Amino acid sequence: MRLVHLDLKGAAPRISYLEQVFPLLSQLGANGILIEYEDMFPFKGELEILRSPYAYSEEDIERIQQLAEQHKLEVVPLVQTFGHVEFILKHEKYQHLREVERFPNSFNPHVPDTLALLKSILSQVIEKHRRSTWIHIGADEVFHLGEGMDSKNWMSHNKGDVGTMYLKHIKEVLGFLAEQYWGLRVLMWDDMLRKISVGALRVALVARACPTAVPFLTKYVESGFEAVWFASAFKGTTGPAQAWTPLSYHLKNHLSWLKVMQAVPRLAPLRLQGIVLTGWQRYDHYSVLCELLPVSIPSLAICLQTLVNGGFTEDAKRKVLDVLGLEGVQLEQSTCEGRGVFPGVEIYHMVEQVNGHLKDSILKALEEESAIKGWFSPYHRKRQFGNPRNMESFGSKVLKLHEDWESFVHDLRAQLERIYFPDTVEEWMEENVNPYLDQLRDLVRDYR
Repeated sequence: MRLVHLDLKGAAPRISYLEQVFPLLSQLGANGILIEYEDMFPFKGELEILRSPYAYSEEDIERIQQLAEQHKLEVVPLVQTFGHVEFILKHEKYQHLREVERFPNSFNPHVPDTLALLKSILSQVIEKHRRSTWIHIGADEVFHLGEGMDSKNWMSHNKGDVGTMYLKHIKEVLGFLAEQYWGLRVLMWDDMLRKISVGALRVALVARACPTAVPFLTKYVESGFEAVWFASAFKGTTGPAQAWTPLSYHLKNHLSWLKVMQAVPRLAPLRLQGIVLTGWQRYDHYSVLCELLPVSIPSLAICLQTLVNGGFTEDAKRKVLDVLGLEGVQLEQSTCEGRGVFPGVEIYHMVEQVNGHLKDSILKALEEESAIKGWFSPYHRKRQFGNPRNMESFGSKVLKLHEDWESFVHDLRAQLERIYFPDTVEEWMEENVNPYLDQLRDLVRDYR
């Protein structure tokens, strides 16, 4: 299985965009999607507080599944059950469930309310995904586990460590799923399992995990695992505020995974069940947005085709160019040649402009123009004092630059609004455009 991860904890696309993206995923070789809803799920009743103002409706969730079915994509919902639960624990209502009172990252597994809350979250998500045969329970990066008072008490009374405490909670979650949803298969990330001994894992044998390389695989074989998944990345791993996707970096990541895949047959009875191509949209619920989906489609295409063809072969490259409507791709420069015809290609080109030229062109105009430095300094501007003769020497240039960028940004905003909800558009503009354009706007305002 080749699942593409849709991380909706930031820049969740409108359903109309997914209608264009799903056929593309299928064409490029994906056969499933891993959907991390977070606050985009239409939680009901007690849980309504968790919903984003722009959350998908129940009809939207149904539409996503119809689209997936139409394009032969298996849907795997992802519900975080231990760490990365800031979207839950940021609310005062659930603050008492934090492992460490100050931090909203992780659940305290010793409070009965934690499991009760998880059961209702899981039930609501699973009820709306009756066609799905898999669920992913997250369970990665449980920061500060073992640091809360309840955990310290538990460890001293049970002569246990953080690992056994972690497994105890995971077993409770799995127990609930096995009992209520017989036959539903469970996935989880494996970073927390790597720190746990073979002995403890054998005792607990936790469903299936996604390990990262051969030494870990041997450990999982010894612990009694029968199947593994791998997790690569096509975007969202090269910096929390990354705006442009580095192509060769993500291609190399997939070439490395292909090597690990070749080693799996030697580890029988362990078998490889699938790979998830992760595409993080934020590092956590509180961080800024990283690369938008339209910006990373060339990377996703290259990565999927590399997996399908066992390398970035000529065939893989030809298919990527054909499907995306491109003339060429420069891996080291992370650029594409040609207009392209993929969904959101306008945003791809416009973000390239913002990323490559906006900051430089404005700083160049403001800092290298000697007439501005000499006759229109912050001192002049504050006191509204200047010589018109010298001001005219840079005026027309600066006004033109301002006009060009304002008109460009107006078009960019319109394109973003076609794909994203208003909160995403605002955030992206605030982060990537306004820090530079505002300097130019201020100068033009003072000049006038």
